[in-house]
Parts: sequence; structure tokens; C-alpha cells
Amino acid sequence: MPNRLAKESSPYLLQHAHNPVDWFPWDDEALDLARSSNRPILLSIGYSACHWCHVMERESFEDPAIAAIMNERFVNVKVDREERPDVDQVYMRAVQAITGQGGWPLTVFLTPGAEPFYGGTYFPPEPRHGLPSFRQVLAGVARAYAERPDDVVRNATELRRTLGLAASGGGAPQNVDLGLLEEAVAALARQYDPVHGGFGGAPKFPQTVTLEVLLRHHARTDAVHALDMVVHTLRSMARGGIRDHLGGGFHRYSVDARWLVPHFEKMLYDNALIAQAYVDAFRATRDPELREVAEHTLDYVLRDLRSPEGGFYAARDADSDGEEGRYYTWTPDEVADVLGPERAGPFVRCYDVAPAGNFEGRSILHLPHPIDAVAASLGLPDEGLDALLRDAREALLEARSRREPPARDEKVLTAWNGLALRTLAEAGAALGKPDYVRAAETGAGFVLDALRRDGRLLRVYKDGEARVPAFLEDHAALGNALLSIHEATLDPRWLAEVRWLADRTLTLFYDEEAARFFDTAHDAERLFVRPRDPMDNATPSGNSLALELLGRAGHLFDDARYHEVAQTGMKGESGAMRRFPTAFGRLLSVVDRSLAPPVELAIVGDRTDPRTGDLLAVAFERYQRNLTVTGSGASEDVEGVPLLAGRSPLGGAPTAYLCRGYACELPVTEVGALRARFEALAGDPR
Repeated sequence: MPNRLAKESSPYLLQHAHNPVDWFPWDDEALDLARSSNRPILLSIGYSACHWCHVMERESFEDPAIAAIMNERFVNVKVDREERPDVDQVYMRAVQAITGQGGWPLTVFLTPGAEPFYGGTYFPPEPRHGLPSFRQVLAGVARAYAERPDDVVRNATELRRTLGLAASGGGAPQNVDLGLLEEAVAALARQYDPVHGGFGGAPKFPQTVTLEVLLRHHARTDAVHALDMVVHTLRSMARGGIRDHLGGGFHRYSVDARWLVPHFEKMLYDNALIAQAYVDAFRATRDPELREVAEHTLDYVLRDLRSPEGGFYAARDADSDGEEGRYYTWTPDEVADVLGPERAGPFVRCYDVAPAGNFEGRSILHLPHPIDAVAASLGLPDEGLDALLRDAREALLEARSRREPPARDEKVLTAWNGLALRTLAEAGAALGKPDYVRAAETGAGFVLDALRRDGRLLRVYKDGEARVPAFLEDHAALGNALLSIHEATLDPRWLAEVRWLADRTLTLFYDEEAARFFDTAHDAERLFVRPRDPMDNATPSGNSLALELLGRAGHLFDDARYHEVAQTGMKGESGAMRRFPTAFGRLLSVVDRSLAPPVELAIVGDRTDPRTGDLLAVAFERYQRNLTVTGSGASEDVEGVPLLAGRSPLGGAPTAYLCRGYACELPVTEVGALRARFEALAGDPR
């Protein structure tokens, strides 16, 4: 018989709908029952693509004996962290404070007043590797709550005080300057892995916001070592097993230091941010390999994660047929069955498909050797081997499509869609891919139509229903995406929506007295502390995205209030950025943008005129640190954008007006003239 989770729309919650556990979603009914029955709350948090969440479910939540203990002694609450990042954040911080580490599945024990007093992550059904069994944990927590309630309350109160202090701020404000950025780059260089790329050892994550800091440093200083770190990391990732060489896209992270063995889930946010890194690195280097990986990744997103309405789904699971990675791995015999012996030989040589395998007896496709070296060893021309491998990948992808695929989490999250829409818009503009820009426009229209109700933005859409009030990251990620869509299209219809989102970001999430942003709105559900995490993790923080939005929008609209809050926010986090630079990648990039001389391009002309598109394309050919692009049709009157004031086409032709450092040059109508202006700017040391 299904439990209460059967009425939910979250794929993660629905995965637990037939557990014998008497699960509740996070709601008033669960909290009221805990208080009325004086039972502690067992809060379990995870997400649909989490491998160890599935393991704990199979081992413990499907066990009738364990479920009986849970149902008798606790009120059991299950939360999808992607739907409720606020709940996840505050209780993750609590577990990190208690144990020194965190992760998912997250297991937290709360008082009936929802205050945490004990927790951990995965617990096995029997004692293993120094971990107590889940039965032991349940028995110990229940006994402590029954026999030592004063100690439990005292611990919870102290934990609340500690976390409240941690959320209150990062020290006295300090000015932000180039020295801060130099210190951050030096810290990153010390952590850099010169052999495999990336930072630190295993496990290794694609730290895309960190690569952005290095790319900006190169653009600012022309430092070769910074660009080398970026390019070597991206090439190593592209050739490793963390990349899906057949279908495109990247898995979440690598369990080893050389990018070979991933956790196989695919997340929308990862692929959006990774694709952006490849696009930006291509613009800085013109390296065709980087462009190819960017397009392969975004083509995957459009093919596999786009909903019929135009929004983007959250993730693909890691498991299929009950095994992690089964869908993506191969044996030599499987490859030969699809390709035949003549094509299979070069393919298994290039992609290291061996009888012993490199993952549980099977092989993760990767490229351990340069293709030209393999071609030489086989006596084949490079072009011939490239063509053979391209045809082989297509054949294997078609064969793989007949396997049981990993489950897809088909909820649409506003913040993650914002990241994807921004990348599509910027990649489409930089790579000359109008289909990417159209996908961004369609997706943005869907999010604004489907995830906005009664003047409020919502976080989650699934099965025709939008719900959960949006958080700071949702507003700010979407606002940045709409700015990029406007820049890629010159369509002024997006500007009013940018204004609305920027204003709502300030109204709902900015605390004037504290002079900082919080992750939940001032009228949101009250948790035991108000969530605030300014650090950039797998995704940029809501704080970084908000300061970036206000900085970009403040420049475009010349809004003093936006500028003031952006500057105050950066100064407020400056101390933390100096102490922990690797935890503030996107925010450091926001600082770099604010310190760079502004480059402004206004294009006035019919948007359907190819000459307008040609002028616009020039703006995105090179990597820029602080570029603002805007435009309008020849007969459009766009209010509130000073860069367009008094601008009109010259002689009826689409016209570009370029300014730098608050000084404007004469307008031009020819692509060659505009390109020469940008090339001159690239060589200007200012």
C-alpha cells in the first residue's frame, strides 16, 4: 500500500512512495504530529539521481523490520533537496557542524520543534567500515530522546546559536581590489593538478566557476599559466570517462583524480556550467576541440533534457537495470557485435575497451592517448581514423539507445533552467548557432509563463503544476539568463522582465539592516535559522548570482540602487573571499567584472536584417571581462536604457555604437570596422 508520498510530484519522493515507512512530505501535518505525539522527527533528504540514496532505500527503507522501528519511534519526513534547497541547506549545515562532514543521503534527527540534535549521511543496515548500523542509530537516538531529553534540547539550542552566528555574516566589510583576485589565483595555482588538470585529488569535480576566475585572470593580465590551467583541465575532462563520448554531456564528478571513473548521474546544472566553460575557453583560444565539446554537450541537453514545453529537466539517474553505470559501459565483444571486427579494433584501441575493463569488469569509454598517436601506430591517416571513430560512435549510440536507460528526473527547476538558458543564449551568440538562441528564448518564455503565479516566481514545475515559492538563486539565475538572451537577440521585450526580477530580488531577499542577501524570502516559511550560504559550490550561490545580476543590470539601466547593493555585497564578503578563495569562484568573477573597464555596444537596426546579426556576432567573437550589449529596432523606443538614448541607424543601415571606459567612438555600419575596434580594445592594457 502506498504511503503519503504517492500524492507528491517529485520523482525522488515518488521513488519512496511504496516503502513500508510511514513517510510524510515536509509539511505542517508532519510537524504537528511530532509535537502532539512528542516524537522526534527523522528527516531524510536526497535527490533522484543520488546513487547512495537508492542504496539506503533498498537496504533500509524497504526493510519491514527497520521500517517498523522508524514508524513506532519517529515521525518520518522525506525531502527532495532540489525542490527544497532551504530545508536541505540548514540541516546540512547542522550535520556538518555535528560530524564535520555532509552529503546525501542526509539523515537528520530533529526535536518535535524541528531543531536538529543528531545526524549523518548514509548508514548501512549492518555495521560496516566503522559506521554503525542504521538499526543501532535508530535505537540510540530514540533512547537518548526518551531518557535524556534535557541534553537533547540543550544540544539543539547550542547548535541553533552556532548556526545562527555562522549565517549572520562574513566579518567587517573591506574594499575589493585586484589584490584580492591575485591572491585567489595564487591559491588556485597551489591546488592545481598539473598532470590531470583540475584541483586537488580524488574525488574530482568540474570546478567551472574556478576555471572562470583563471580565464578572467588571463584576459586581464595575459598570464599564460592561467590559460594553460583552464585548457589542460578542459581537455583532460573531455578525454576522460567523466564525459559521455557517445551521447554527449558530462557526469557529475570523478571518483578518481584522472577523470576516469565518474558517478554516472547527469545534472542539468553541471552540463550548463561546463558547456559555458568550454564556450568561453574557445572564445579565448579559438581551439576547435573546445568548441566541439561545447556543442556536443549542449546538443545533449537539447536532445535529452528539454521538455516538450521548452523547459529543461533536472537530471538523469546513475543507475539502470539495478547497476550504476551499466548504460554507459562496454565490453570488447559488445563493441564488436555492433561495429564488426574491422571497425571495432581501432575503436577499442582508442577508447581503451579491454577484456578486464576499468569499472566492475566493463569499460568506461575514454581517450588515454592522442588520436594522432593511435592513428600513427595503426598506420592510418588522422582524417581516416577520425571518420571511422565518428561513424562508430553513431552506431554505438544507436545500439545503446536500445538498452534500459537511467531514469530521468522530469521536474523543471527555475534556477537550473536559468543557468541552462544563459549558456544557450551566450553559446548561440558566440558560436553562430541560432538554434541555441531560439531554444533559450522558448525556454525563458515557458519559465515566465508556467512558473509565475499571482506576481510571484515559483521554483518547481512538474506534470502541469508549478509550486514552491522561488528562492534567491531562482530569481537571480533567471534574471542573468534574460539579460544574456537580450544581448543575443537585441529584443527589448526581455528588459522589463529583467527589471522585475532584479526588483523582486531586492524586495524579497535583501536585508537592509544586515546589508546582505538571504536565500529565502522575508515572508517564507520560518526554519530554525534563516538560510544563507554565500559560497559557490556545484552551482553559483544565490548571493553571487544576485550580485552579478545587479551589477549587470545596474550598468545597463544606470541604476544607482543596483550598483550600491552590488558593491556593498562584494565588500561584505571580501574577508571570506580572502580566507577561502576557492569557495567563491563566481563571486570573484563578479568582482573582476566590477573592476574591469566597461565595454558597451549598442546596435540599432532591424533585427531581421542580416547586417544587424553580422554586427552582433562580432561582439561575441572574443572573450570579454565586462561587456554590455544592447540594441533595438530602428523604430523602437526603448525606455530606461541610457545606452540607446539618441541612437539611430546611419543612412538606414544597422549601426553599432561602441564605448569603452565611459568614452564613445564614432558609430560604424561595417563589420570589418567594428571588428577592428574590438581588436584594438583587446590590445589596450587599460
